[in-house]
Amino acid sequence: MATPPVHRFKIFVGDLLVLLILFITISSASKPGQDLDSSKKSLVNVTNGIEGLKETLPDAVKQRELSNALQSYFKNAIASGKIVGAGVSIVKDGAIIVSEGYGKRGAGSSARVDGETVFRLGSLSKGFAGVYMANLEHEKKVNWEDKVMDYLPEFRFGDSINTNKINLSHILSHSTGAPYHSFTNLVEADLPLKTIAARFHEVTPVSEPGLQYSYQNALFALSGEIAQATTGQDLATGLYNRIFKPLGMCSVSTDYKTLSDRENVALPHAKRKRGWRTLSLSNSYFNAIAAGGINASAHDMGKWMRFLLGHNPEVMGQSEFVRAFEPFIEIPGRNKYYHGWPGHKKSYYGFGWRIHKFSDEISQVKKTIWHHGGSVNNFRNEIAVYPEDDLGICVLFNSNSRLARTVIPDLRQIIKDVYEKPAAKLAENSVRTTSKPAKG
Repeated sequence: MATPPVHRFKIFVGDLLVLLILFITISSASKPGQDLDSSKKSLVNVTNGIEGLKETLPDAVKQRELSNALQSYFKNAIASGKIVGAGVSIVKDGAIIVSEGYGKRGAGSSARVDGETVFRLGSLSKGFAGVYMANLEHEKKVNWEDKVMDYLPEFRFGDSINTNKINLSHILSHSTGAPYHSFTNLVEADLPLKTIAARFHEVTPVSEPGLQYSYQNALFALSGEIAQATTGQDLATGLYNRIFKPLGMCSVSTDYKTLSDRENVALPHAKRKRGWRTLSLSNSYFNAIAAGGINASAHDMGKWMRFLLGHNPEVMGQSEFVRAFEPFIEIPGRNKYYHGWPGHKKSYYGFGWRIHKFSDEISQVKKTIWHHGGSVNNFRNEIAVYPEDDLGICVLFNSNSRLARTVIPDLRQIIKDVYEKPAAKLAENSVRTTSKPAKG
């Protein structure tokens, strides 16, 4: 009869202990001057080492199990035509446990996506801008109540009374009272932000400032102009000095030339009847960096999530930017894709981030997700940070895939399945995937 896999795993550890003890015994005998106490100490050290090995083995097994599950998930997505490629990073308990690529950088190419492949982030850029502005607010260089017109005198929205009410917190939370996506077309036409700001007198408000959530790009991007006015540095320089460089985010860029000159860069794709069509990189949104002009690899997004979870206090403490994640205005309705995520209760917008409140389906414990999606130039991305669980998940697609709607809860469930599985079951699975079946 074949030996059960879990027994083979136990036998392996036991045999290793015996061999190491034998090695110590032989080594002691070969040294005439060594006393009995030294031999005992050596044996204790070896035993302690084995115990440490047994403690770390489950983590290694979980890592392998997670890698296999992710490989299967994305392999199926690629085979079914849902995606072309993906860059994935997962942070857990202060470590980047996944920084991988799946699929191709271009549909007609043999070049594979890896953890260093650069993608356009789209609105995931808003999360960087929100944290940066929260840090400036912490340092009292700006105030959430600062009026936009004090920094941008050319800005007019509605009448003078309404214009005078709009402050920094409103543009960062999509609550200015502007109609949905006002002047996004002007951003995509590559007009300067100050030119766009001066044209908002043409727009009629739909509500008082601070009362209604209505997603924006042009207005949100004005936060970068305010940052420059108060610091003397453009947003790209400010982000580089305060976040990108200290975190070692080497792949990040905020302009078209740097992106297009990179060799390891993903190309965007559009769905066609016979498959995917590879498109060209565009220069859109680099005039509005805060809203959608940042590019980065999955590995660098892992560094970003680790920072957000508080593991880089030498760069910036969480207390110095945590206000970016304070719910400012509720996102109403039940028609958004994230409203259908398991256990979802309510959604809010802070400053550059969506904040979702949900209940764990098993424990019913109330928890939080800091989240954002991003779409630009036919790239589609998702980031979700679970502060109570010290967990972050980021997925970057080089196609505008519907899989983005469910990829976060899908991967969250895969992680739970692996890390909450009994150690014996993990060992059995590990032996099954790395050993040939015994013949009986």
